[in-house]
Amino acid sequence: MTRILRFSASVSLISLIMLCIAWEGWLAPLRPGGSLLILKAVPLLFPLFGILRGKRYTYQWSSMFILLWFIEGIVRAWSDAGIAAHLAIAEIVLVLTFFFSAIFYARLSRS
Repeated sequence: MTRILRFSASVSLISLIMLCIAWEGWLAPLRPGGSLLILKAVPLLFPLFGILRGKRYTYQWSSMFILLWFIEGIVRAWSDAGIAAHLAIAEIVLVLTFFFSAIFYARLSRS
């Protein structure tokens, strides 16, 4: 079960990084031609290697850290229209997938 949770957390985090880059790079940037909001993907790299290696402590703190992207997704799903709103919903789904995978992995992998 922990292997499935690890895989799910890894895939959702990598997908979220790619979504953030694509969203603000060319799919629906705030300004035509892209915006500096693309840098919101950079902090997601901090937990990436710990998540890929299955480090329990990284799963613990990143499950709270990822909620910042959940808040952004909720706000943008509510306030944006068109493709940006759909991308925000995708962000929410990826964040929730990561969150639940991370907390259950941390719980099941404790000694």
